[in-house]
Amino acid sequence: MNAMQRFSSGKLSHPLLAGIGYALLWLAIGALALSILLVATTTQEENLTKYSYFVHGFALLIGGWTSGKRSGRKGWYYGGLTGILYALLVFVIGFLALDMQWDAIKWIALAAAFGLSALGGIFGVNVSKDSKSK
Repeated sequence: MNAMQRFSSGKLSHPLLAGIGYALLWLAIGALALSILLVATTTQEENLTKYSYFVHGFALLIGGWTSGKRSGRKGWYYGGLTGILYALLVFVIGFLALDMQWDAIKWIALAAAFGLSALGGIFGVNVSKDSKSK
Protein backbone atom coordinates (compact mmCIF):
# COMPACT_ATOMS: atom_id res chain seq x y z
CA MET A 1 0.00 0.00 0.00
CA ASN A 2 1.57 3.28 -1.00
CA ALA A 3 1.61 6.42 1.11
CA MET A 4 -1.26 8.09 -0.73
CA GLN A 5 -3.58 5.14 -0.17
CA ARG A 6 -2.72 5.05 3.53
CA PHE A 7 -3.36 8.78 3.84
CA SER A 8 -6.66 8.67 1.99
CA SER A 9 -7.92 5.73 4.06
CA GLY A 10 -8.27 8.08 7.06
CA LYS A 11 -6.43 5.79 9.47
CA LEU A 12 -3.32 7.13 11.15
CA SER A 13 -0.88 4.24 10.98
CA HIS A 14 1.92 5.48 13.22
CA PRO A 15 1.19 4.97 16.94
CA LEU A 16 2.45 8.41 17.98
CA LEU A 17 0.37 10.25 15.38
CA ALA A 18 -2.72 8.25 16.28
CA GLY A 19 -2.18 8.85 20.01
CA ILE A 20 -1.66 12.59 19.59
CA GLY A 21 -4.65 12.79 17.25
CA TYR A 22 -6.99 11.04 19.67
CA ALA A 23 -5.63 13.00 22.63
CA LEU A 24 -6.26 16.29 20.83
CA LEU A 25 -9.72 15.11 19.81
CA TRP A 26 -10.62 14.35 23.44
CA LEU A 27 -9.06 17.62 24.53
CA ALA A 28 -11.32 19.46 22.09
CA ILE A 29 -14.38 17.57 23.34
CA GLY A 30 -13.43 18.38 26.94
CA ALA A 31 -12.84 22.05 26.15
CA LEU A 32 -16.24 22.21 24.48
CA ALA A 33 -17.85 20.60 27.53
CA LEU A 34 -16.13 23.08 29.85
CA SER A 35 -17.27 25.96 27.65
CA ILE A 36 -20.84 24.73 27.84
CA LEU A 37 -20.45 24.43 31.62
CA LEU A 38 -19.34 28.06 31.77
CA VAL A 39 -22.24 29.30 29.67
CA ALA A 40 -24.95 27.14 31.24
CA THR A 41 -24.06 27.69 34.91
CA THR A 42 -22.81 30.44 37.14
CA THR A 43 -19.37 28.86 37.36
CA GLN A 44 -16.47 31.31 37.03
CA GLU A 45 -13.40 30.68 34.87
CA GLU A 46 -11.14 30.74 37.91
CA ASN A 47 -12.94 27.67 39.30
CA LEU A 48 -12.26 25.50 36.24
CA THR A 49 -8.63 24.65 37.02
CA LYS A 50 -9.32 21.20 38.48
CA TYR A 51 -11.69 20.38 35.63
CA SER A 52 -9.13 21.36 33.01
CA TYR A 53 -6.54 19.11 34.69
CA PHE A 54 -9.08 16.29 34.56
CA VAL A 55 -9.68 16.91 30.83
CA HIS A 56 -5.94 16.91 30.11
CA GLY A 57 -5.44 13.75 32.18
CA PHE A 58 -8.25 11.94 30.39
CA ALA A 59 -6.91 13.04 27.00
CA LEU A 60 -3.45 11.76 27.98
CA LEU A 61 -4.83 8.39 29.05
CA ILE A 62 -6.78 8.01 25.81
CA GLY A 63 -3.82 9.12 23.71
CA GLY A 64 -1.50 6.67 25.46
CA TRP A 65 -4.05 3.89 25.19
CA THR A 66 -4.43 4.51 21.46
CA SER A 67 -0.70 4.60 20.80
CA GLY A 68 -0.14 1.45 22.87
CA LYS A 69 -2.93 -0.37 21.09
CA ARG A 70 -1.67 0.69 17.66
CA SER A 71 1.94 -0.25 18.43
CA GLY A 72 1.12 -3.70 19.79
CA ARG A 73 4.39 -3.68 21.80
CA LYS A 74 6.23 -1.38 24.20
CA GLY A 75 3.05 0.34 25.29
CA TRP A 76 4.73 2.33 28.06
CA TYR A 77 7.29 3.63 25.57
CA TYR A 78 4.85 4.73 22.88
CA GLY A 79 2.38 5.98 25.46
CA GLY A 80 5.07 7.93 27.30
CA LEU A 81 6.34 9.50 24.08
CA THR A 82 2.79 10.46 23.23
CA GLY A 83 2.45 12.14 26.63
CA ILE A 84 5.71 14.05 26.21
CA LEU A 85 4.74 15.24 22.73
CA TYR A 86 1.28 16.24 23.97
CA ALA A 87 2.72 18.19 26.91
CA LEU A 88 5.31 19.91 24.73
CA LEU A 89 2.60 20.86 22.24
CA VAL A 90 0.46 22.33 25.04
CA PHE A 91 3.48 24.20 26.44
CA VAL A 92 4.38 25.64 23.03
CA ILE A 93 0.81 26.81 22.50
CA GLY A 94 0.81 28.34 25.99
CA PHE A 95 4.11 30.06 25.30
CA LEU A 96 2.99 31.47 21.96
CA ALA A 97 -0.52 32.46 23.04
CA LEU A 98 -0.04 33.50 26.66
CA ASP A 99 3.73 34.11 26.89
CA MET A 100 4.07 31.50 29.66
CA GLN A 101 7.54 30.88 31.05
CA TRP A 102 9.22 27.53 31.71
CA ASP A 103 9.38 26.82 35.44
CA ALA A 104 9.48 23.90 37.87
CA ILE A 105 5.74 23.28 37.55
CA LYS A 106 6.20 22.55 33.83
CA TRP A 107 8.73 19.80 34.68
CA ILE A 108 6.22 18.24 37.08
CA ALA A 109 3.48 18.48 34.45
CA LEU A 110 5.79 16.89 31.87
CA ALA A 111 6.53 13.98 34.23
CA ALA A 112 2.81 13.58 35.01
CA ALA A 113 1.98 13.62 31.30
CA PHE A 114 4.58 10.92 30.69
CA GLY A 115 3.23 8.82 33.56
CA LEU A 116 -0.45 9.08 32.66
CA SER A 117 0.12 8.44 29.00
CA ALA A 118 2.52 5.56 29.69
CA LEU A 119 -0.13 4.02 31.94
CA GLY A 120 -2.64 4.37 29.11
CA GLY A 121 -0.12 2.77 26.74
CA ILE A 122 0.31 -0.20 29.10
CA PHE A 123 -3.45 -0.73 29.15
CA GLY A 124 -3.69 -0.25 25.39
CA VAL A 125 -1.04 -2.81 24.51
CA ASN A 126 -2.64 -5.35 26.83
CA VAL A 127 -6.06 -4.80 25.27
CA SER A 128 -4.45 -5.32 21.88
CA LYS A 129 -2.95 -8.66 22.97
CA ASP A 130 -6.24 -9.86 24.45
CA SER A 131 -8.15 -9.17 21.26
CA LYS A 132 -5.55 -10.94 19.10
CA SER A 133 -5.57 -14.13 21.19
CA LYS A 134 -9.34 -14.66 20.89
